Amino acid sequence: MEYKLTPPSRSINYTKTAVAFANGQGGCLVFGVKDQTLRVVGIAEDKVFTVMDSISDAIVNSCEPLIIPDITMHDVAGKTVIVAEIAPGLQRPYHIKSLGQEQGTFVRVAGTTRQADQPTIRELTIEGSNRSFDQVQCLGLSVTEEDIEALCASLTKTAKDNAEDPEKVKTVTEKQLLQWGVLAEQDGQLVPTNAYAILTGNTAVRSVVQCGVFKGTTKAVFVDRREFAGTPQELIEESYQYVLRNIHMGARFKGVYRQDVYEIPPDAIRELIVNAIVHRSYIDHSSIQIAIYDNRLEITSPGRLPMGQTIERMKQGYSKIRNEALASAFEYMGYIEHWGSGILRVLQEVRDAGLPEPEFLGGDTDLRINIYRNGSETGSDDGIVTGLRRDSLSDDGIVTGLRRDSLSDDGIVEGTTSKTSAAPNAAIEVLPSQKERILDALRKNESISISDAIRILGVQERQAQRILKSLVEEGSAVKIGAARATRYAEAKKRTELHE
Repeated sequence: MEYKLTPPSRSINYTKTAVAFANGQGGCLVFGVKDQTLRVVGIAEDKVFTVMDSISDAIVNSCEPLIIPDITMHDVAGKTVIVAEIAPGLQRPYHIKSLGQEQGTFVRVAGTTRQADQPTIRELTIEGSNRSFDQVQCLGLSVTEEDIEALCASLTKTAKDNAEDPEKVKTVTEKQLLQWGVLAEQDGQLVPTNAYAILTGNTAVRSVVQCGVFKGTTKAVFVDRREFAGTPQELIEESYQYVLRNIHMGARFKGVYRQDVYEIPPDAIRELIVNAIVHRSYIDHSSIQIAIYDNRLEITSPGRLPMGQTIERMKQGYSKIRNEALASAFEYMGYIEHWGSGILRVLQEVRDAGLPEPEFLGGDTDLRINIYRNGSETGSDDGIVTGLRRDSLSDDGIVTGLRRDSLSDDGIVEGTTSKTSAAPNAAIEVLPSQKERILDALRKNESISISDAIRILGVQERQAQRILKSLVEEGSAVKIGAARATRYAEAKKRTELHE
């Protein structure tokens, strides 16, 4: 939603937003409502139809390909407002004619309209052509029969390694690679696609995972860093093992046998790494980033969410495949069981471990997922301290959230503290990075609403309210209005307006 008191004299001030809506999930331009306070002013009755015509003409004549808005008028508290609804476009990228495609393509980022960069324009072009980037021929790369046989053997081996019954795994063939889109035919010859480059670890398509451990809850102090490149199988295993080496591990005892237990479920970690590699945007040359902080594991995947996908739909199990060929290969190799079920499994595993629900952020330029580490210490009935919630303890043993080296040879936890209890529904702390993102939005806009904050951060309403309240208490922001009309503005900006 974007609100305008009246149609600006320069129509580009709202036509570029219409372009951004068409390039994204769609949206509404509302005229007759003051943006800062959401106060309904209305459009004069004798000008309503003239204004509606001018809005329609401006959008239709200024945008390319053609955007036809659905314009309606509504009575709100006895005043007339005009709503121009823009549907998600299928002929992307949309742009302002007079500016050209390079300068005139706009997208929505954190509730604001911004000029699209070249990777975003390329991705929009791929979406508009109803193609998948990984199925497009990889220019400058050639392939031989030996190369194809080696890839088939590699994929088959991984599938057998991951299968419960390797004998049932069928060998990958050249025909299968063509069907997936890993190979393509051109002038009677087989040519490699971008998926082929990714699956073979070829540098023609950048595929890198950066891992790091940080002291505290920000990236201010590095403890360790690594960068991995190679095939998807190598990236998954190396980054997965890196995380396991750098998070806490305890033990569960069943009789005389010991089982290692990690503070974050390993299956959830692996699932998120697989999702990042198969669903990231390879047009964007950024790297997947896996950061381990004192309070959380953070995985960031480059690229805006695919057309038609949202964070909420993703959490409900709805799958939107960005890389069709990769997804097919990953499913064959056993990394993906059922499309759309991965995130649901992560949510369930984290919930079963007694950890806070994972946090999903962004979606406009990248997707970031946080799994919070449970730093509280909960005592078991026999006085042995664990680092997990009580409801994550099994009946057959004691789970500890300490590193392996904190266990003595006889299985007793060393260096423990006295028994304490943790609140089962402890609130998620307000992160400095979340505050900074909201402050950035406040600097770029006259004001934002709680709904804007939810969209910017990808958090629940209660957490958004908590973050905004903390900024107000710090004096960085001010609250304007009340109830549904509540808005928040930068404190400095608000002071300047009053002066």
